[in-house]
Order: sequence, then C-alpha cells, then structure tokens
Amino acid sequence: MQKELINVKNVYYPPGGILIWIIIFLELFTFGMALIAMIFYSKDEPEIFHNSRLLLNTTFGAVNTVFLLTSGFFMAKSVDSFRENNIKKTALFLRWTLLGGFLFLVLKSVEYYFKIENGYTINYSTFFSFYWMLTLFHVIHVIVGIVILLSVYFGIKKPIVRTSIEDFEASAAFWHMCDLIWLLLFPIIYLLF
Repeated sequence: MQKELINVKNVYYPPGGILIWIIIFLELFTFGMALIAMIFYSKDEPEIFHNSRLLLNTTFGAVNTVFLLTSGFFMAKSVDSFRENNIKKTALFLRWTLLGGFLFLVLKSVEYYFKIENGYTINYSTFFSFYWMLTLFHVIHVIVGIVILLSVYFGIKKPIVRTSIEDFEASAAFWHMCDLIWLLLFPIIYLLF
C-alpha cells in the first residue's frame, strides 16, 4: 500500500502565503470600522445622510461593481491558467482583469469630477466626509492592485525569473480584497441611507 505524503505548507498556509492574509484582514478591519463609524454618525444626522446619499449616482456605483466583479472573475481564471502553466491564457486573463480595474478608475474619476463640480467635497456634509475618505482609500487600493498586477503580468513573460505561484496567488488575493471592500462600500454608501 502506497502512502500519500501531505504537503504541510499547503495545509497550513492559505493561497499567497500568510502575510497577504494578515494584510487583507487588517484592511477589511480598517474599512469595517470606518463603515461602522459612518453608520453610527448617520444616526445623529439621518436627514443629512439620506439627502446626501441621493446626490450619488447609483448607476455609476452599480457599473463599477460590475467592472470589479468581472475583473475578479478574470483574475480567478488567470490563476487557474497560471497553475496549468498556460502563460498565453494567463496573460490574456490578466489583461482583462487590468481592463476592469482601469475602467473602474475611469468611471470613478468621472464620478469624482461631477462631485467636485457640484461642490460635494469632503466639507459638504458628514456623509461626504465619509464618502470621500472611504472611496478614495479604496481607489488607492485599486491603484496599488493594478501596479501589483502589472508587475505580475510582466513577470510571467520573463523566461529566466518567472513569477511564482505564491506571488501570483498573493496578487489575486489582494485584487479580490479590492472587490470585497467595494462590495461592502457600494451597498452601504450608495443604497443604505
């Protein structure tokens, strides 16, 4: 009878390594606390929060949700392709992932432009203070995610020092964290109040 060895690293370490998951936990905790604070403050100013929320473009928020979820799907497909050592498909799926990220940033920039044009800045109301703080912090994460994905994209094309599966999975985990954070922000900021 043949015994199958279990790779201890695979059992105890999540995809991408433990460090990326510590970072993800801390990021989710930070956003979660800020969202709880926003909800807490909304209890003191329900009318202001409601009226301010009505100034948001929920269509932009919904389309951005589609952009991020679609890019997350392609990120998952790129990880699968990378595991199969299909670099051509991996690169294709990464390009689609990056496109979703770039489209998110373009639409978010348009949304920010209209907010600033109409005077809905960070000082407009408590709601908009939270709106700007949370969405800009998320945009920074998306930009960092795009930089990481570009690094991975060019890393998989190098024949000598190629990106490792752990680095690839860590990048995917970070990108999915950006999706998850948006899935928390969109309903609370755009729909709740």
